[in-house]
Amino acid sequence: MRPLTFVCCIRPRQSLAALTLLLAAAGAWAQAGTLDKIRQSGTISLGYREASIPFSYVGENRQPAGYSVELCQRVAESVKRQLGLADLKIAWVQVAPGNRMAKLAGGKIDLECGSTTNTLSRQEQVEFSLLTFADGGSLLMKSGAAMAGLADMGGRKIGVVPGTTTERTLQAALARSNVKAEAVKLKDHAEGLVAVVEGRVDAYASDRVILVGLVLGSGHGKDLRLSEDLYSYEPYALMMRKDDSAFRLAVNRELARLYRSGEIYAIYDRWLGVLGTPGPLLKDLYFLNGLPE
Repeated sequence: MRPLTFVCCIRPRQSLAALTLLLAAAGAWAQAGTLDKIRQSGTISLGYREASIPFSYVGENRQPAGYSVELCQRVAESVKRQLGLADLKIAWVQVAPGNRMAKLAGGKIDLECGSTTNTLSRQEQVEFSLLTFADGGSLLMKSGAAMAGLADMGGRKIGVVPGTTTERTLQAALARSNVKAEAVKLKDHAEGLVAVVEGRVDAYASDRVILVGLVLGSGHGKDLRLSEDLYSYEPYALMMRKDDSAFRLAVNRELARLYRSGEIYAIYDRWLGVLGTPGPLLKDLYFLNGLPE
């Protein structure tokens, strides 16, 4: 989900210079090696989201929770064993769509545990793990809304979080369908839910499973529904700094092991089981990414 800006209130030239410095810093971290950094500090820094339910969010105990968070915890345990460390501390760092890549590049986090889509354009700046999930874009709206899907959104307001792939794919889908709707920028998923309930927007756009999580935890289940169509393909992966093959291999080795062993299904059931068993697409994803040693 490509950020629009890294720092607010900065002129374009200053912003470009800041991004250049961040990318240079990312290169320095990669040369030093994330595994060396972890070994020397005894700490791995993991980025999490505030409200990206059920993948990465602040749980009831005010601690990071979710499907992607647990995958990162499994990776941390595997890294600890690989490095022969008696203990490995996890430093949790909250990130958002607009700053996650900057925090990664600047060394504030070593691995991002969210609901980030792996795209070719992002691969120019960061590395991604093996795929962890696959989803598609959908719309959240009131149960009594007259719209069935994207084609009916002409002249209406659609809420979206800036700096996400949803923003880009939504605009592309609207253009393909020749639908003129107003995109309303919102802070996060939680505000998107509130905006729909309060009628500030006609629909809120995000990945379908994120929207399901919002509805299930909202207390407004009977008052809300999802659109019938999907307008995008969103392959999720864990995000890390570019040009660090040793750390990428360490991350992928644990993910592949979870897929091969079938342990991933217990993790799925813990966080996504309310949606039912994994469909054919997700089962194929686990199978194809369960690489042998």
